[in-house]
Amino acid sequence: MPIVAQSTETTDWVSRFADEVIEESERRAPGKPVVVASGLSPSGPIHLGNLREVMTPHLVADEIRRRGHQVRHLISWDDYDRYRKVPAGLAGVDDSWADHIGKPLTSVPAPPGSSHPNWAEHFKAAMTASLAELGVEFDGISQTEQYTSGVYREQILHAIRHRADIDAILDQYRTKKAPAKKQQQKPLDEAELEAAEGSGAADEDDGSSGTAGYFPYKPYCGNCEKDLTTVTSYDDDTTELTYACTACGFSETVRLNEFNRGKLVWKVDWPMRWAYEGVVFEPSGVDHSSPGSSFQVGGQIVGIFGGKQPIGPMYAFVGISGMAKMSSSKGGVPTPGDALKIMEPQLLRWLYARRRPNQSFKIAFDQEIQRLYDEWDKLDGKVADGSALPADVAAHARAVRTAGAELPRTPRPLPYRTLASVADITAGEQEQALRILSELDPDNPLGSLDEARPRYDKAEAWINTHVPADQRTVVRQEPDAELLKSLDEAAQQSLRLLLDGLAANWSLDGLTHLVYGVPKVQAGFSADATPKELPPEIKTAQRTFFALLYHLLVGRDTGPRLPTLLLAVGQDRVRALLGE
Repeated sequence: MPIVAQSTETTDWVSRFADEVIEESERRAPGKPVVVASGLSPSGPIHLGNLREVMTPHLVADEIRRRGHQVRHLISWDDYDRYRKVPAGLAGVDDSWADHIGKPLTSVPAPPGSSHPNWAEHFKAAMTASLAELGVEFDGISQTEQYTSGVYREQILHAIRHRADIDAILDQYRTKKAPAKKQQQKPLDEAELEAAEGSGAADEDDGSSGTAGYFPYKPYCGNCEKDLTTVTSYDDDTTELTYACTACGFSETVRLNEFNRGKLVWKVDWPMRWAYEGVVFEPSGVDHSSPGSSFQVGGQIVGIFGGKQPIGPMYAFVGISGMAKMSSSKGGVPTPGDALKIMEPQLLRWLYARRRPNQSFKIAFDQEIQRLYDEWDKLDGKVADGSALPADVAAHARAVRTAGAELPRTPRPLPYRTLASVADITAGEQEQALRILSELDPDNPLGSLDEARPRYDKAEAWINTHVPADQRTVVRQEPDAELLKSLDEAAQQSLRLLLDGLAANWSLDGLTHLVYGVPKVQAGFSADATPKELPPEIKTAQRTFFALLYHLLVGRDTGPRLPTLLLAVGQDRVRALLGE
């Protein structure tokens, strides 16, 4: 399809937000590029819930670009945040990691085995690679670089001068008690807690309250590098600041107008950046809907910096089917990189594009991925023949291309479930896989596995990493003589009908017609009879016949789709296993 840098001409949620953002940007900063933003903390694996923080503004920014406007999508890497806790994978294994708690993420060594210079860069690199594969264009901003180079120095001094005003805003919420658990409609699950933590909402530290009064700023200790510090005195005229570290006992006096080793606390840092960058649109998680949350409080604090709160939706959480809940505290958090190993970027983009931000959805790592792919391929066909609904056309367009380019796609996108079955049965034997796939459509045979890539590789990865060993398909080496000998006349007849039709129907469509047709013919109906023309007991007969074939071929009640399985096993071996 040709690349068209224009609006998708529909009223899907992306277009509606683009309308609002363009209008708001012209009101705030006429003639300047539209600024949308995301924030990510590389404190650990950046999971698929965090990806919604990026995909929501990305899709809106991309629509704005399609309309010919200049737009910047900022991703603030919160790599100057403190290292808060030792991940589950390292806790109890190496106690030395606990010594880094309180240091900036960029001052913590990278995880064991990593080639990256520090903890933050390790997790940033994985996310950056995934965003490139997804076609997400962004301007990355390292908060470590911003703070340590003095970029925010004036903003810090301004916050210190207005610390009483900030304290007064925060104090409105400090006095409010959280509702009792029994009053809450739904407790946060692991994924929600993790998302809250990643967004900063779980960070209750809104500043220092030492002997010098309230300070919305935390120096990192000049001795141990930790932020376990308290400001003990400050001179507004000279900007001389004295702090003491409760971790190591170190204390020093610095001039804040030339000091670059510290940061504003989260609830002040975020609105400061809104004002500094001129952010017009930024979504936030549903954890920000509560009073006292970072987004709600930031809406008041941003005025101190002369800015306005961004517009943007609260986005719902992203669930997972087939993997553990999204909680990095327990390890095994599925990331965009994990998803992209088993699905093409178009499918992953589509999952985020087709649902409004306030709608939750699940990403499948289990058998459900096959159904999702079937749904995607069906939509692909409807878009091609012009029968898709406008909103579906828009979601599809946002999935397959950006304003700048079409995403690379599989030249010949064979059904995912078929590719997975072939990869399962062949166990990595590429020549055998090509033989089977080339027989799917004898009139248009596959010439090379490359025609089916990368989808074939994704399906193979899914089989190898997400299908338990006891569910893998192992074709029998020898016929089940005992079972064959015990078959009654009707079962034997069904096998003869199948074997008699193999040669003439050796294609995916032909074998599908054959295996469904055998029970119909046995019951006295035409193999072409439709379900409406058949009595209900035909379905029962088909299930019984299918179970018999699975037992004779793979020794189980179920397995891959029978037509694919038959092609994979090959005519000669099928005949031998079925007792011919």
